Amino acid sequence: MGAMLPREIPVRPGLVLPSAELRWRYSRSSGPGGQSVNTSDSRVELSFDVAGSPALSPTLRQRALARLGDRLTDGVFTVVASEQRSQLRNREAALDRLVDALRVATAPPPRPRRPTRPSRGAVERRLQAKKQRSATKRDRRSRPPDD
Repeated sequence: MGAMLPREIPVRPGLVLPSAELRWRYSRSSGPGGQSVNTSDSRVELSFDVAGSPALSPTLRQRALARLGDRLTDGVFTVVASEQRSQLRNREAALDRLVDALRVATAPPPRPRRPTRPSRGAVERRLQAKKQRSATKRDRRSRPPDD
């Protein structure tokens, strides 16, 4: 990705996020880095206002709000990255997570399943197998001796 953030971030066909709508926050990380952890702001928080973004069409916004509902705070979706020592790598990781989450959240719903019925042959095979199993179990039963 490089040091500069692209002006537009493609999420899926028909959805491109303008970088101006992203809010970045940096803070000190508790992750790896030794003593430099105490001095560098390598933890990254990336926020995107799902509810108020003009980049999302009403349909995509509705899907995203429904699917990200429990991860939103006042309509804002936030991802955090702090596992790398470098702020740049954490920025890249946070952006990748945001894009992946939005791609999944705005995906169209799967086509509804068309109900099908089992074929007559399949029904007959199933019943034949049940009869065979029943006969096997019946033959295993102990019968009282004929006296």
